[in-house]
Order: sequence, then structure tokens, then C-alpha cells
Amino acid sequence: MVNPFLFWVVAAITVLPSLALLFARKAVHVAMGVVFAMLGLAVAYIMLAAPFLGMVQIVVYTGAIMMMFVFVLMLIGVKGKESLRESIVGQRWIGILVAVGTGLFLWGVVSRVSFNLRGATEGNPAEIAGALFGRFVVVMETLGFVLIVAAVGALVLTHMPRLVPKHSQKEIAEDRIRVGANPVNKPMPGVYARHNALDVPALGPDGKPIEESISRVLEVRHQMDDQDPYRADKAIEEGDDK
Repeated sequence: MVNPFLFWVVAAITVLPSLALLFARKAVHVAMGVVFAMLGLAVAYIMLAAPFLGMVQIVVYTGAIMMMFVFVLMLIGVKGKESLRESIVGQRWIGILVAVGTGLFLWGVVSRVSFNLRGATEGNPAEIAGALFGRFVVVMETLGFVLIVAAVGALVLTHMPRLVPKHSQKEIAEDRIRVGANPVNKPMPGVYARHNALDVPALGPDGKPIEESISRVLEVRHQMDDQDPYRADKAIEEGDDK
């Protein structure tokens, strides 16, 4: 007998995150909501004396499929706002009719199914594994193939072609010289200096500080350190005087 209090706790963990599918605005938040919903289902399976299904729910769905979904979102990026304009005329009503028809079809099929629960109070992972990778091995491999195709298809469909050709390193250096900019990258703070802090400028071959090596953010915030104590040219002059 399942504890009623534990049942309602698991129900809340399962149902409340699933509302993110309807009200969350960011795709990553939707994915995390589905992850928590699947974890709630796994706990429900374990409560109903089906530990194998609970572990499969965590390892396969939560740990593999949803993490792959989140990885694809991170890889391709999703805009915060999507266009609500219909690209196909009447697609909203078509989707509603298809959803209602599918729901009625499933309700009609499930309502006619009868389950014989005699002798099935305990799970048997060995028999389940034998059935999945024996009689239904083609179905399992097909599902894995479909998931891979879906991930690759999402990458292909969201790939944005370049509007301009990619510049080579040689072309970038030529453009810098053409506009009179520094042909190489800016020196990092503290290079050849007497201190390696970010607020201390790098030193040139003559020992003078290079102003461009300090971030403009530190300049705007007035967080630059005094450069005089770190000037190598003055240190050399002082050594020569002595």
C-alpha cells in the first residue's frame, strides 16, 4: 500500500514541473521541467515495486535523452522570442484537430485493454531485459536511430549559413595593417612587467608601459594602479645612476 502523503508529494514533483511545458518562455526551462517530471515518475515506479522501470526512467530518459536535448539547445542556441506568425495557413486548427483525434483514438484503444495483474506483483529485470533485447531488439534499435536522426536533423535545420566568407588569419592581419591598427594582438597586462596584476600595464622593449594592455573597463572604473613603481626604464636609470 502506497503512503498517501508520499503519493501526493511525488504527484506534486511530477505535475508542477510539467506545467513548464505550457508556461515557461525559455526552452532550457522547459527541458529542466521535463527532467524533474521524469524524476517524479521514476520515484512513482519505485513506490509501485517496479525498481527496474524507475532506474531505467532515470538512466535512460533523464540521464541520456533529456541531457542530449539540453546539449542540443546549448549547441544550436534558441532565441528568446519566436515569431507567432503562422507559416502555414490554418496550421493551428489542423494541429488541434489532429491532437483531439489522436486523444480519442488512444482513449478508445486503452479503454478496451484489460490487465492481468496476477503473479506480477514483483518486477523481474531478467525477463524484461530478455524481452527488450530479444523479441523487441529491432524496436529498441529503431528508437535509438530515430533519436540520433532527430538530434542531427535539429542541427541541420537550425544551421545558419554565413552571409560573408570566413576571413583567414592572413586577411585579418592585412586588414589591421591597412587601417593602421596593431598587426598583432594587444599585449596582456603584466607582460615583461615587475608585477602580473591586471591593473598593471605591460612593458615594451624600452621598459615603458603600454597603455593599450590594460582593459578599458578598468580605465573607465578608475581601477588602474599607479604605473610609476613598475616602470622598468626608471629602474634601469636608477641603477645606472648608482
